[in-house]
Amino acid sequence: MSAYQNIEQKLHQFVKKYYKNELIKGGILFFSLGLLYLFFTVFIEYFLWLNPFARTFLFWVFIGVEFFLLFRFIAIPIFKLIGFKKGISFKESSQIIGNHFPEISDKLTNILQLQESNQQSDLLLASIQQKSKEIQPIPFVKAVDFKQNTTYLKYTIIPVLLFVIVWLSGNVSIFNNSLYRVVNHNTAFVPPAPFAFQLLTKKLQVIEGNPIKITFKTVGKVVPDEATIHFNKQRYFLQNDD
Repeated sequence: MSAYQNIEQKLHQFVKKYYKNELIKGGILFFSLGLLYLFFTVFIEYFLWLNPFARTFLFWVFIGVEFFLLFRFIAIPIFKLIGFKKGISFKESSQIIGNHFPEISDKLTNILQLQESNQQSDLLLASIQQKSKEIQPIPFVKAVDFKQNTTYLKYTIIPVLLFVIVWLSGNVSIFNNSLYRVVNHNTAFVPPAPFAFQLLTKKLQVIEGNPIKITFKTVGKVVPDEATIHFNKQRYFLQNDD
């Protein structure tokens, strides 16, 4: 193997590691942004209780965003890694490597320029071989550092923190119910009443014809203006004693 062929092989190795690094970074961003948008979608449904049409729109926008993130951060690096899609050129790779190893930046660029020259001669080929031998010991793949992806982990803090807050507050059912309504976007759901009745009267048996006093209290954020009991096709108004 000639010195230049060895440089080419090392450039191919660099490109593969470069897109493996892009895939790791993309995986972190896909998880972070995808989970964050999931929370955003669920919270919109939780606070607004959308109708089926609006919820269907919200659902398909969510699917579209998730597919975009999947394609942008996962699929593209994989396509370029396996060669299905054109990746960075040797010239672009040399710039990245040159930024990491400044001492070989000009030499590597010059080698690629000489190799692309249309006027090949023995002197030119000898010059390429000589320059290639000079930079041959440099490990190009070290220009890519997987550890740098730890800086992107900060983007996972917000969605993970939101999940922990919801879990610790005991409101996981609220999250699950909102997600269920988004998934079943074609179904109409009735929002729960802002209050509930709590029966205080324990004994509900009475001799026929005698009066009975039934006491309730309301629990919730809203107090109803009036309340009635429906019994035997008759309606009885309740009195509010504060």
